[in-house]
Amino acid sequence: MLFAPTLRSYQQVLRTYCGSSLQTAGSPLSRASARHIPCYCCTHTMSTSHRVKQTDAPIIVKTQKLTASAKGVVSLAQGIVHWNPPQQAMDAVVASAGDHSLNQYGSGAGLPDLVKALEHKLATENGITQFEVMVTAGANQAFTNVVLTLLDSQDKVVLFKPYYFNHLMAVQMTGGADNVVYGRCNPESWHPDLDWLEECLQSSHPPRMVVLVNPCNPTGVLMSKSELQRAHKLCEQAGAWLIVDNTYEHFTYDGRQHTCVSGPHVVNIFSMSKAFGMMGWRLGYIAYPNADLAADPEVGFQMSKVQDTIPICVTQMSQVAALGALQAGSSWVRQQVQGLSSNREAILDALSPLADGTNSGVAGGEGAIYFWAKLPQGFEDDEAVVSWLVKEHQVCVVPGTACGCPGYVRVAFANLDEGKCKQAAAQLKRGLQQLVHQGAAALDGSTSVETGVDRSAAPNEDL
Repeated sequence: MLFAPTLRSYQQVLRTYCGSSLQTAGSPLSRASARHIPCYCCTHTMSTSHRVKQTDAPIIVKTQKLTASAKGVVSLAQGIVHWNPPQQAMDAVVASAGDHSLNQYGSGAGLPDLVKALEHKLATENGITQFEVMVTAGANQAFTNVVLTLLDSQDKVVLFKPYYFNHLMAVQMTGGADNVVYGRCNPESWHPDLDWLEECLQSSHPPRMVVLVNPCNPTGVLMSKSELQRAHKLCEQAGAWLIVDNTYEHFTYDGRQHTCVSGPHVVNIFSMSKAFGMMGWRLGYIAYPNADLAADPEVGFQMSKVQDTIPICVTQMSQVAALGALQAGSSWVRQQVQGLSSNREAILDALSPLADGTNSGVAGGEGAIYFWAKLPQGFEDDEAVVSWLVKEHQVCVVPGTACGCPGYVRVAFANLDEGKCKQAAAQLKRGLQQLVHQGAAALDGSTSVETGVDRSAAPNEDL
């Protein structure tokens, strides 16, 4: 062989062209503009994308590793439920095991029978009108579909602190990390501050999208019908999309009721995971305005491009299970949720050391499956507290830093059955009592959970 090209010779060739005057379609490409063309000789080394580097690492994966690092640790970290899907779901799967059509690609929107059942549910239970349905692989994929369809990387999006961490991750991963506007919540009720939202939407550079989680993950609060209607009206007047994540729609307590809003600018997200115990089946869905109602009549068509790129279709057997679960219905779910009353009481009692008997430092219990609690002053390093609780008291929770609020913790109460939850609550209470009584000395020698992107800075409330 007369000439065997090497990596070095290849780099030299590229460097020659990158630094020289080039010809493209008969027009000179200057050295100045050429340097913006990404090529191997400019970057020198292979690297992951800036978008993914700006994305927070998933906190639940970290808490799972932390839980596994010590013996006998019980977790109150992950937001899951302890029950299995209804029998109707399992029966539907067994009955469909021989259906070879389920081995093929299905409709991007979802199995026709499931879509029809969801349309009926949304109309009769949620009061949503003039909408289309898209079935997704969980609510997280639903939110990612919405972000990719409705936002460009330079568009502002409002997430209220404390936010649901996966929502921030989806925005970061799609290039919008620098354009998140962190909204305020009322420091007493932890409900979104709609006066702040009104001011934000009336600014010279308003956000293109506002995201609400109702009931809220991570705070466990439930927005009222009037609050939702006000947010709806504010977004409508400002020409902003309102995205409402209703994952915990069935989880309301003490006579409270969940409500939905709909309109040309409203997209609602739902999930089968928590209510029906189908976390691993990955089944969520989007209700978006139809072409006759939508602010942009092409929403459905454009979102179908995202759907076809990511899953093509949701696993068809999962959709069969979901259709069976819907036959069990909301009455089945209510029975499961009612069974959480003992867990709620146990966790609320466990958090009492942080509230001096008044619960003023504890929010939640209105909806979803979480309590949100403020650690004693001086414990802003909530990650160190979480590590210490695992090491010394064999119980794990989520640090508030993962939701943009250092010095807090999120505590779940649905992932364990009653007996195990009481055990975990007792361990948590002992840990918090020690924390309150001993102060910083309690954490002597403890280590912090690694986090990724630092979210401890003051909220970006630039309007």
